[in-house]
Amino acid sequence: MKFGKRLKHQIQETLPDWRDKFLSYKELKKLVKLISSAPTTLLSSSLENNEKAEAEFVYLLNNEIDKFNAFFMEQEEDYIIRHKELQHRIQRVIDMWGPNGNEPLETALYTEEMAKIRKDIVDFHGEMVLLENYSNVNYTGLAKILKKYDKRTGGILRLPFIQKVLEQPFFTTDLVSKLVKECETMIDAVFPVEDEEEGKKEGKEAITVAGEGIFRNTVAALMSMQEIRRGSSTYGHFSLPPLNLPDSDLVHLIQLNSSIPIL
Repeated sequence: MKFGKRLKHQIQETLPDWRDKFLSYKELKKLVKLISSAPTTLLSSSLENNEKAEAEFVYLLNNEIDKFNAFFMEQEEDYIIRHKELQHRIQRVIDMWGPNGNEPLETALYTEEMAKIRKDIVDFHGEMVLLENYSNVNYTGLAKILKKYDKRTGGILRLPFIQKVLEQPFFTTDLVSKLVKECETMIDAVFPVEDEEEGKKEGKEAITVAGEGIFRNTVAALMSMQEIRRGSSTYGHFSLPPLNLPDSDLVHLIQLNSSIPIL
């Protein structure tokens, strides 16, 4: 599948509020075509026009990066807060209705509140996976549009621009990846399974509850990340490394509940 179609599919599958935050690939592609189709001569006026066109292209790319960074950092800050809130909620429920809590006999309330928290953890995990995918998709789009620009115009923008991109906040997903792993550890620790089959059933029910929106988005994101990062004949210096999905129960449960194979 060509990248333009893949990006369109990703935008359709992501959260509605995120759809205008992705790379304006179609518009940039049109500009590259316009620049490359302009006549090139050694006349000073023609050279000046080419320089202006390149400056406009770079200006638009920088605007896109600013858009990515602003959105990514806002989401990142929100996730840090939500992660702490989930931890506090779990502790409050345990302190109140857990085995050693203030009201240990209220098992129905304990079960009800923990079920709500479990759903929220699954939703939260899914959103963070979507943000990692957001980073992957937009980086890949920038690399592809720069490759197209250099190929069609004879320019040499790709290498210096990608080196700049590698230092941008939206590309640095270490913190989000750390929160994803902590989220998986949290659900494994707080909701241990005594019986494997019972655990799978409960986990699938939790995913399904989370499911109509965020679950489908998350599955699509995982598939996209794997596809983007898969080595191929076109794999090169600017490609992202292959995706290694974490060996967690939460990811396994997502796979079990999906009719689409992720691996």
